[in-house]
Amino acid sequence: MSRVGKKPIPIPQGVQVTVEGNVVRVKGPKGQLERTIPAGLQVAVEDGAVVVRRQDDERERRALHGLFRTLVANMVTGVTQGYERSLTLEGTGYRASKQGRKLVMSLGYSHPVEYTPPEGIDIEVPAANTVVVRGIDKELVGNVAATIRAKRPLSRFRYADGPRGIRYTDERVALRPAKTGK
Repeated sequence: MSRVGKKPIPIPQGVQVTVEGNVVRVKGPKGQLERTIPAGLQVAVEDGAVVVRRQDDERERRALHGLFRTLVANMVTGVTQGYERSLTLEGTGYRASKQGRKLVMSLGYSHPVEYTPPEGIDIEVPAANTVVVRGIDKELVGNVAATIRAKRPLSRFRYADGPRGIRYTDERVALRPAKTGK
C-alpha cells in the first residue's frame, strides 16, 4: 500500500471538507477549492481527518492513490495558509510594475510585456525587480509563476552585469562562461 496515500489528512479548525460522489470540496477562511476524484478511489471524512482509499491494487489506482492524497492535502493547506511563489528580474533595466490587475514588465524587448493573471491569483510587486504570485490553489500559483518566468527565461551566461532574465528567488543558477567570438 502507498505510504503517502494511507496517511490521514488532519482537518484544521475552521475548514469544512465535503465529499459528494467523486467531487471533494474544501472550504476554509481563504476560499473554496474543489477537485474531481477518479473512479477507483474513495475519499471519506472520518474522526476529523480526510482519508483516501483505493478499491483494488491495480497499477493505475496504486499510482493515483498517493497523488490524490497529496492533492487533497494541498487543498486543505491552500484554504488555510495559501501559497506563494517569488520571482526575481535580473538584468540592467529589467523591472516590473502593476497597473490595476495587470503586471507590466520591462524585459529588454522593444515593448513592455503585459500579463493579466487569472481569477484567484494575486500578484504583488514589492520592489521593482521582485514579483510575488499568491493564491490558494498550489497548481495554479505554480503555473502562473512559470508563465511569467517563460516571458524571459534566465540566460545562464556570465555577462559583465550578471545573468539576465527572470528566475525563481530560491532558484540556484549554475553560470557558464560568457560567449567569446573567434
